[in-house]
Amino acid sequence: MSVDELSLAFKWINPSNGTTINTEVHPGKSGLTWCANVSLQRLTVVLVLATLISAFGSSFQYGYNVAVVNSPSTFMQQFYNTTYLERYGRPMEKNLLTLLWSLSVSMYPLGGFFGSLMVAPLVNKLGRKGTLLFNNIFSIAPAVMMGVSEIAKSYEIIIVARFIVGICAGLSSNVVPMYLGELAPKNLRGALGIIPQLFITIGILSAQVLGIRNILGNSTGWTLMLGITGIPAVVELLLLPFFPESPRYMLIQRGDEKTAKKALQRLRGWEDVDAELSEMRLEDQSEKAEGHLSVLSLLSQRSLRWQLVSIIVMNMGQQLSGVNAIYYYADSIYSTAGVKQNDIQYVTVGTGAVNVFMTIAAVFIVEASGRRLLLLCGFGICCVACVLLTVALNFQESVTWMPYISIICVIIYVIGHAIGPSPIPYVVTAEMFRQSARPAAFMVAGSVHWLSNFTVGLVFPFLESGLGSYSFIIFSFICLVTLIYIWLVVPETKNTTFLEICQMFAKRNKVEIQLGDGGLPLKENRENLEDAVKVTAF
Repeated sequence: MSVDELSLAFKWINPSNGTTINTEVHPGKSGLTWCANVSLQRLTVVLVLATLISAFGSSFQYGYNVAVVNSPSTFMQQFYNTTYLERYGRPMEKNLLTLLWSLSVSMYPLGGFFGSLMVAPLVNKLGRKGTLLFNNIFSIAPAVMMGVSEIAKSYEIIIVARFIVGICAGLSSNVVPMYLGELAPKNLRGALGIIPQLFITIGILSAQVLGIRNILGNSTGWTLMLGITGIPAVVELLLLPFFPESPRYMLIQRGDEKTAKKALQRLRGWEDVDAELSEMRLEDQSEKAEGHLSVLSLLSQRSLRWQLVSIIVMNMGQQLSGVNAIYYYADSIYSTAGVKQNDIQYVTVGTGAVNVFMTIAAVFIVEASGRRLLLLCGFGICCVACVLLTVALNFQESVTWMPYISIICVIIYVIGHAIGPSPIPYVVTAEMFRQSARPAAFMVAGSVHWLSNFTVGLVFPFLESGLGSYSFIIFSFICLVTLIYIWLVVPETKNTTFLEICQMFAKRNKVEIQLGDGGLPLKENRENLEDAVKVTAF
């Protein structure tokens, strides 16, 4: 070995600010060459603003439209009946009114399902940021439609608009976590990945506050309340173009390394981003053996089998754990507990505030505690809360203080769901798949999410009428099964690269991840390509 081939490398970590400095000494003919690579894993203004604008413009609308029809439902149904009477000269039959209202509510998750099916083709064609900008069409148009529905004297417009805004939610619920997961450095990926869920909860709370009778939840304000959903879309449409596209998308899928490097420099706040670009190139090489995956090829890919099963189980568990049923049941629980009918809306707002507060807490603890622990704790709390709620509901009429236990169970359930089952599946879905498979994975995860949501909305009224409070035992069982699966299969993914996560699953999938040329295994290539810390004796 000649002296030109020898090198020394060191890694320095500044304990005060977490700065990592990779240094290398290369002896050569002209003397020693000293190279330093500083990798600051911190928030920058560009990263923060890109996160907040995309989450407010897209995720906020998802949450807002979940809850926006709850408070003004009585006035909306009166509008349906009055419109029908003016058209046909007779009042609407009760069954028809129930059907139309059911469609008004259920068209939203159905639209969400179809929106999820559009994720993969759009993000591959338009990019992550481009898809979010395009998605605003599915928000602004229905906002105008719902806003003028009373003037147009058409309840059909509301039903169609709910489907279209559901498409918006289906796209945003998948694309925003994908976009932020690719913008964030690995040590902030979990925290930024929860931001979309935080804005979903803020959207729900905003709808609950605006739905108070004295604000917009009345006979004159409900159309304005429905139309407000277009405002975040306009904000995003005006501001997001000034922020970078996903560097991983530009480099790996577009092959535009120059644009990717500029975007990464803006996001990280410093010039030297070669180490992160090297990791992206390595991921690109490792994917060449598989090629870019469609949904069908993803389903048949052996190396992604357990990742795919995991995101399906977590997304089903998230929706089938009874969170929507809890909210559905909440008003009757509060009423039985002696809360005055007019005050129930304020208690509901309080529950929404708890949801927001706990999601904020999850943002700050996810990198310290990890994804797996939050999922296990969250599903465990929900499981216990459902069992206790079943007991409390059964003794609610015979024991005077039992209704208050029911309220406590609802709040505990909301806390449990907010710290784990609600936000973490989006984070883990972004982390478990590499660049070529990620769009198809989000498409599958989103489809499962919205189909499960739609199923709960459709089936729960029948469960409630047939089983009553015992329906929550089913939800507790689903929480338990999901918890056991996570305990046995899902690894911790915090502070790891996408390739390292892929390696975690390689053994379970019984495959070895290799680079596209079929040469060295991933671990050896990683050492060569990423300039891993090495010491070579002279």
